Amino acid sequence: MSIIKNWYKNVYHKLFHLDDRLLLIIAGIFVGVCSGLAAVALRLSLEVVLEWLHPFRHYWWAFLLPAIGALLSSLYLEKIAREGAGHGVPEVIYAVSRYGGLLRFRSSYSRLISSFLTIGSGGSAGPEAPVVMSGSSIGSSIAKFLGLNDRQRITLVGCGTAGAIASIFNAPIAGLVFSIEVILGEWKFVNIIPIAIAAVAGAEVSQAIIPEQILFNHQPFQVGASDILPSICLAMVTAIISVLFTKILRQTAKIAKKSFFPLWVRAVIGGSTVGIMAIFIPVVLGEGYHFIQSMISGTFSMSIFFIFVAIFGKIFATAMTLGWGGSGGIFAPCLLIGSLTGIVFHKALFSLFPSIECASEGAYALLGMTGLISGVMQAPLTGIFLIVEITSGYETILPLIVVSSISSTMSHYIDPASFYFKELIERGQFLRPGTDARILADLNIRELIETSYIEVSENMVFRKFIEILKTSQQNFYPVIADETGEYKGVIQISTIRKYALDPGMYDMIFLNQIMDTEVMTASLENDLQEVLDIMDIDNVDSIPVVENDKFIGMISKTMILDLYRRELIMQTSGQ
Repeated sequence: MSIIKNWYKNVYHKLFHLDDRLLLIIAGIFVGVCSGLAAVALRLSLEVVLEWLHPFRHYWWAFLLPAIGALLSSLYLEKIAREGAGHGVPEVIYAVSRYGGLLRFRSSYSRLISSFLTIGSGGSAGPEAPVVMSGSSIGSSIAKFLGLNDRQRITLVGCGTAGAIASIFNAPIAGLVFSIEVILGEWKFVNIIPIAIAAVAGAEVSQAIIPEQILFNHQPFQVGASDILPSICLAMVTAIISVLFTKILRQTAKIAKKSFFPLWVRAVIGGSTVGIMAIFIPVVLGEGYHFIQSMISGTFSMSIFFIFVAIFGKIFATAMTLGWGGSGGIFAPCLLIGSLTGIVFHKALFSLFPSIECASEGAYALLGMTGLISGVMQAPLTGIFLIVEITSGYETILPLIVVSSISSTMSHYIDPASFYFKELIERGQFLRPGTDARILADLNIRELIETSYIEVSENMVFRKFIEILKTSQQNFYPVIADETGEYKGVIQISTIRKYALDPGMYDMIFLNQIMDTEVMTASLENDLQEVLDIMDIDNVDSIPVVENDKFIGMISKTMILDLYRRELIMQTSGQ
């Protein structure tokens, strides 16, 4: 092993020590290939298991299949992988913003297995978020192996995300845009090149193993200026559906967490609910790509009423799957719900205005998909490029832009937090680059502590303290116990003025009589936002830092703001 490590270090030194960008590009290609292979493996596995289980769907006990899959998925995540259920994308975003993209290697396969069990058995979810988690973890692990710094590791996490999305959808531009727009949250030249190449690598892997042009085939649509106004109206509808979808997902998950049932029981309840719903609404099962294909190609036949039922049924089924213990993503449900919304809008439009001239139902299914993706994720570019690439619907690009822009803007107006960000905001973990929260999170309290403070004894007479004042520039003096060395309080120059101006009191007062014991203290475990909150509560500019009753030093707003300024320059410099 030592020989391999020495060989690797020698090669690394010779090839990459002069150009970090070359290293990121080559590593990005490798990450893109690996994440692409992971995505293809999940996709092919799902195709096999869904085809194998299809004959059993006709039996009366078939409603138990999603419950069994969710049960196995939850037990695997809880007992073996020891990870939470759900989709995992917020965890990737938080790891990027807080820990420099540091993710566990086991996440590269654990979500693939759990989502295979959930979706393969009929759970209402998609395979996209699990492959994002897998690709991100692969990128993080490779960065760790290469000994890269935080910023380089974040780039490789983005490469893993882009490669996975590009592979699962055969959509390299969408992979690039989603990685930067949603996961990283910043457009930097140093990130774009490696991530773009990784996305291409992931898509090429998919093409090599599954040689098909696009995910959803259709005849070219005839789209004209007459479709712009209906597109605006459809965008408003998809924005409302997006917000409703997000809120139902969040509330269902909260209800599940408040219940007294263990995770595996919740998973069985969620899976059984989906199975029972599928008896009456088959569209709720699995990812639903074949239904999307039928809607785009114009072979989907269902009344307006039943489409409405299918829309809300799919929303509820997805909430029961992901909120109650299953594993998977929301891309596929968004695509299906969006296409259903586009179809029902088109049918309603022709019912109200029979003579109107506009594009076919299939075109409006595309527009609906764009509206849901853009609205739920509040990522308009992802919504545009994803739909264009997976359908090759370039002729619909203008109404796609209209729908995506309006849907994402309107959903942001109704609820400023997207589906992925809402959970992080509620936990106080939404730390985008360049924001106050992110900058403060990146600062270490240990870097800001001033330790060169003169400490004084609690039994010191005031006259001796006056002599110390003559040779010191401090405004705060920590008071320490003689015997134990514990921190007792602080002397603030501004509060002892009346004693200093009365020499007759010098030999009559001890410091323990005039020290301030009410000043709040910080610990090494506090983050900078908590420290600033403490200062605001006490209306002071400096506070003591105390750990295990021992005085560590003082921390001041001046030091925080100075380091804040330097960190802000670093984060916004584009380096």
